[in-house]
Parts: sequence; C-alpha cells; structure tokens
Amino acid sequence: MLRKLLLTLSGGLLIALLLVMAGLAAGWYGLRWYGDQQIPMTGDAEFVIVTGDSLGRVVQRLTAERLIEYPGIFEVFARVKGVAADLHAGEYFITSGTTYRQLLHKFVAGDVRYFSVTLVEGWTLKELLKELNGHPKLTAPVALKNLTPGMVTLIKDVPQTDNLEGLFYADTYSFEAGTLVAAILKRAHQKLQSVLADEWNQRAENLPYKSPYEALIMASIIEKETGVPSERPDIAGVFIRRLEKKMRLQTDPTVIYGMGDRYQGELNRPMLRERTAYNTYVIHGLPPTPIAAVGREAIQAALNPSDGQTLYFVARGDGTHHFSNTLAEHNRAVRKYQVTERRKDYRSTVQ
Repeated sequence: MLRKLLLTLSGGLLIALLLVMAGLAAGWYGLRWYGDQQIPMTGDAEFVIVTGDSLGRVVQRLTAERLIEYPGIFEVFARVKGVAADLHAGEYFITSGTTYRQLLHKFVAGDVRYFSVTLVEGWTLKELLKELNGHPKLTAPVALKNLTPGMVTLIKDVPQTDNLEGLFYADTYSFEAGTLVAAILKRAHQKLQSVLADEWNQRAENLPYKSPYEALIMASIIEKETGVPSERPDIAGVFIRRLEKKMRLQTDPTVIYGMGDRYQGELNRPMLRERTAYNTYVIHGLPPTPIAAVGREAIQAALNPSDGQTLYFVARGDGTHHFSNTLAEHNRAVRKYQVTERRKDYRSTVQ
C-alpha cells in the first residue's frame, strides 16, 4: 500500500515537473518569438533615455509614445536577457521595421544618435560661443563673461590672461545629445594643444617666436588675412620678415579686433591711428593674444613661411592679394586695385 502511494506521488511530481518545464519552454520560445516581432511603428522615431532612467521608466515612456506593445513582456524580455540595468542614456533614432530584440540591443549597446557642430576658422570666441550655445542638442550654455582659464588646461607659455581668444581649435566635433558646451570647449582646446605641439616640433629654423603661443597669435592673424589656402605661407612670410626688420605688422584684422563691437564694417584713418593693445599700426610686434580660432593650415603657415623678400600685400578685391617687395611697388598696387581699377564687387577677406 505504501509502495503504491509512493509511486503515485512520484508520478504526480514528475508530471508536475514536466508541466513546469513545458511551461518554461513555452515561455522561453514565446519570448524568442516576441523578440523577433517588429515594433508597431508607421515611421521612424526618436527616443531619449535620460541618465538615471530605470528599465521601468523606459518601458513606460516607450508605451506612452506608442513605440511598443505588451510592455510587461518587453520588461520580462529585458530581465531574462540579464540587461535590465545596462540601458545607456542618450538619444536614439529608431527606424521602421526594428524588432523588439534589435531595440533592446540598441539600448544596451548605446547605439545613440550623434550630432555635430563646426567651429569655423577665423571665428572669434564670441562667434564660437554663439554657435555652441545655440545648438539645440548641447546643454549648459557658457557666457563669454564666465569663460575663465580655470575651465581649460591652458597650453604651455600662455600668459596669465582672462582672454581665451584663439585657444579652441577650429574643427567639426561630434557628440551625443545632452553634451555640455564646456565639454566641446575642452575637446577643442585639447585638439589645439595637440596640433600646435605637433606643428611646433616641425617648424622651420630661426623663426622670431619665443613660444608656441606667439606662433598661435601669428596663425590667427594669417587666418583672418586670407581665405585662400595657397596664400597663407606667403602672408606668413611677409609678417615674419616685418618682425625681423622691426617693422610694424600693420594688419587690419588686429585693428578690427581691438575695436570690438565698435567696428561696424569700415576702417578709416583715425581708427588705424587709435592706440589699442591690438592695433599693429601703432604697436610693434605681435598683439597680446590671438584674434580668432585657427585650423592646422594657418598654424603650419605661421611655422613654415614662404621664403622671399616681399614686405607688403594688398587685396585685389577678389579675395586674393598682390605681394610687393618695396613700398613704391606696394603704393602702385594700392592705387591700381583700390582706386583706378577697383572692382565693382570689391571685397576684402577681412570679415
């Protein structure tokens, strides 16, 4: 009798175990089937996971935005996969036809959408900050008055100054939505450090610079003087020779920079005679800081100027310049390009 009872109980337990196992198998295959189904989207969509979001919050928002069906199953699917705590914050671009499995993998892999911002050669720090602060995917705008040396690790030999003009490399930077403006500034400054150090180590001999920072100042002037890449070494050669001969640089962009917001698009003689720290018609040598953001080509030109004897140049009005060895030749070129044969569409490279 006891033996019969034990056999009956063991048989019942086996059946129960088999039913449980069958249920688990069915559940597992059910989850696999669910993972291979396409999410119910009629078109592409954007979705943001905020830093600190739990799986539950993500599922709630996915459901509210009608990006998934059966939210409970999606949550179980993520937990069975063991990735409930591995979702990465960021903005995601979800395309039509994505499956639940692919969506979860995207969140776990951090396959976030990237954006970009371009800092243009020749931009002042004010223009650069306007671009960064106005980007809809960057956060925590930085006011010019709040930008201090403490925000970046300054390059070697930078004087103790609150003017950080020119210390951010002109380039295109990619980033995730929600990135801080200060983070882009830090990357741009680090890129400048790297490029300047690299080019400084490959500089020509006997240049009149005391430090890489002085070469950066020169590069910023070159950047503002011409938009024609092939002219940069020639412009650099003129300025280098003028420094060596103790001649004033007499470059309009420095005057304009020194005037700040007072400059309204035209220069006159009183402006050229006004004493500011940046007016190279008045001061000797380089101005105290760069006057704009630069790229590698301008730095290369400043550190590898063209040989020759030219000491002057004047804008032809088409964006290029005429170079002269003597003042007499230069004066003739000035009369030609700015008076007797001045183009109706005359333009200077200075912006």
